[in-house]
Amino acid sequence: MVVLGMAIFAGLMLVFGLMLSDTGQVETREGLLFGVWRVLYDTRAPSTSMIAIAIAIALLLAAGVAAIERRIATRYRRSEDIGTTPLAPKPVMARTAGVYLGPVTVTVLIPAHNEEDRIGATLTSLFEQADPPDRIVVVADNCTDDTEDIARLLGAEVFRSVRNSHKKAGALNQALARLLPDLGENDCVMVMDADTVLDQGYLTAVRSRMAEDRALMAVGGLFYGEEGAGLLGQLQRNEYTRYSREIRRRRGRVFVLTGTASVFRSGALREVAAQRGRALPGRHGDVYDTAALTEDNELTLALKSLGALMISPQQCSVVTEVMPTWQALWNQRLRWQRGALENLGAYGLTPQTLRYWAQQLGIGYGVVALSSYFALIVVMAVALDDAVIFPFWLGVGAVFVVERVVSVWAGGWRARFLGLLLFPELVYATVLNLVYLRGVADILAGRRPEWQHVVKTPDSRALVEGGERR
Repeated sequence: MVVLGMAIFAGLMLVFGLMLSDTGQVETREGLLFGVWRVLYDTRAPSTSMIAIAIAIALLLAAGVAAIERRIATRYRRSEDIGTTPLAPKPVMARTAGVYLGPVTVTVLIPAHNEEDRIGATLTSLFEQADPPDRIVVVADNCTDDTEDIARLLGAEVFRSVRNSHKKAGALNQALARLLPDLGENDCVMVMDADTVLDQGYLTAVRSRMAEDRALMAVGGLFYGEEGAGLLGQLQRNEYTRYSREIRRRRGRVFVLTGTASVFRSGALREVAAQRGRALPGRHGDVYDTAALTEDNELTLALKSLGALMISPQQCSVVTEVMPTWQALWNQRLRWQRGALENLGAYGLTPQTLRYWAQQLGIGYGVVALSSYFALIVVMAVALDDAVIFPFWLGVGAVFVVERVVSVWAGGWRARFLGLLLFPELVYATVLNLVYLRGVADILAGRRPEWQHVVKTPDSRALVEGGERR
């Protein structure tokens, strides 16, 4: 409700700007709505002052968020407070100064529940790395298929969860409780999904980054969508391409250490576990908060709250699955959206979460803006007897189309063509907006989310299993 209120406030700022602008002589056209109401339409382009006000508000909000984020990041990089920010660069550098902690090693944990259709490709991508991991452990969580046998056959270790009822987070907590006590400062843990394939240079880049910067606590990956799933798959690939482009433009500054594939220093994970139930939400001793719907987003907030330095370099990219059906996409994004909002609720409004609150403001404002846009189009269409062309808005639409194409240019001709069509992506954005509204409504009503699992049949068809509630 706070986010929606902030979005409405941003809209009211524009209305206030409109009230202050010069209205001048208004050119109007009259239409009849459903034979009941007469509606007047202003056919002029917005005044120069109104355009200037809208641009100024947008730049002010963007500059404010950027300035605050930079100030927060700088403050925490320079923090020497071991009590509140034990993972900040200065305390870490002071603690490890002059000490050789050995070479950087990488142990990979792959949580897997009935992943026989994908685990082979995931393990193969690890073994074929130019700089392969030192150890690979498949964390088998209540598997009833051949996942464990395939993993052993390909040369991976298998850790079987015991009486786990907390999904991926619970299984990983069990494995990490066994693993972390034996790892040194330069021993890193990579957590990756069983439906993810690494690019060849991923681990080489990780080892190089970790060896060159003792203060670096985590390295995340830029993810791209796998091929397939028709139009819906391409819509998701376009979305992922834009996200990766944004991270590159931010020079690797992380929004989320994605669960598809991220690497952590063992000391950082031990510190998170020690701070659970104290400075961080969750049960003391657990690395992952089992109450969180999106454990990767929550762990990112936990590390940032402790001052950790992290990055997602462009050399670290992965290919992950896309949802094959609209129902599967709806359930996935509902879990992501609810998880993000619930994580922010758990951490509150802090310097580290301010950027994430701003992102939710952007989503909330997008819901209001796009819904209003569609509503006004419908009202105009049913009210007027003939079409009215607005050249100004056609120009704005053309600029929007150019942005849609340029931002997915790296995705190839299919991505560019879909961006050029515009309307499929508007429909996709509308679905995501509905997911946002449903997430807010579910939180307010106290509904529990459904978990689903996508599997591929031998004939390459995708099936969605689940309906299980957490």
